[in-house]
Amino acid sequence: MLGYGIMLPLLPFYVQAQSGGAAIAGALSSLYASAQLFAGPVLGALSDRYGRRPVLLVCLLGTSFGYLLLGLADSLPLIFLAVLIDGLTGGNLTTAYAYIADVTTTENRARGMGMVGAAFGLGLMAGPALGGLLSPYGLYVPAFTASAIALSNVIFGYFVLPESLPREKREIKPIFNAAHLGRQFTSLFKQENIKKFLVAMFLLNLAFAGLQSNFPLYSHFRFHWTPTQNSFFYLYVGICAVFIQGFLFGKLQPIFGERKLTLVGLTFMAIGLAGMALAPVGWALYPAVTIVALGTGMSIPSLTALVSLRVSESEQGRLMGGTQTLLSLTNIFGPVIAGISFEVITFSAPYWLGSLLAIFALMVAYLGFSRSVSHQS
Repeated sequence: MLGYGIMLPLLPFYVQAQSGGAAIAGALSSLYASAQLFAGPVLGALSDRYGRRPVLLVCLLGTSFGYLLLGLADSLPLIFLAVLIDGLTGGNLTTAYAYIADVTTTENRARGMGMVGAAFGLGLMAGPALGGLLSPYGLYVPAFTASAIALSNVIFGYFVLPESLPREKREIKPIFNAAHLGRQFTSLFKQENIKKFLVAMFLLNLAFAGLQSNFPLYSHFRFHWTPTQNSFFYLYVGICAVFIQGFLFGKLQPIFGERKLTLVGLTFMAIGLAGMALAPVGWALYPAVTIVALGTGMSIPSLTALVSLRVSESEQGRLMGGTQTLLSLTNIFGPVIAGISFEVITFSAPYWLGSLLAIFALMVAYLGFSRSVSHQS
């Protein structure tokens, strides 16, 4: 995630260097998310069959090559190829969640997911700052640095990381049949004990996905923020994510449990996004985004753990692959929805829409918990 954080804010500049515009930059984001949409379930199924470790190492190696190619790219086709390679191998996040599911007990599953979220947040916090420091020396320098970080992960994983999935617990079903993979994904939504929570995860991430690309437009249009002011804002959001998911969530989860944290977290997210839409001055975005970060930091690991605890060990990789598919769909459609509502309705529309989606997610999750209670009764 450090390498991803380095490259994400700089990607439009690679496009501009090849005389591309905002539409092409948006197409690159869609390509990346689409590649992850295809690769996520496949990599999850591969990790169920062959183990987590080899899939992680191959994915990290592909990511390293993608960043290297991006640094060397002297044309738009090469940039698209680099992003495609990174997208196809970006499923290492899926496998990382499955790895955590393997090595945690039911009691500390949510805390393990929260620690992964904290690691992701730390990478996304430090990455943009590091990329900004390196970019004045040439756009190839951040790309090569990100490539070296991914390659060092491969070396570390090869010599240090143990396998988490024993051979006796691995899947032996076919994994390369596209129709079969589609049925495996749709079958997740046929499981009544997780269906509503998956829908809540989709709505939650849809509310959040479009805002990452939309926020610089919003802050500049409404408060005339500069890129430097935006970078400080992203740094603050990253600090919040690390603190909440790496420390606070671990303290709250044993006390309140996943159910309360999910419901309260989604409520906070709805309130925080509405606060961002209503902010009268730029500094008011900071307390509003704090509430948003608190909401996502409580609800996302709780929902992930709730779903993980409701499927068998042999299906963890496929479950995480299906979850990655949901996230990829939100990353494809979220920026488009946010951009259209920004231009067609008003500049604050993406945040009102995000707040509404969070409320819908809250309602669906509440229904899921209500059904679980009635079923147990």
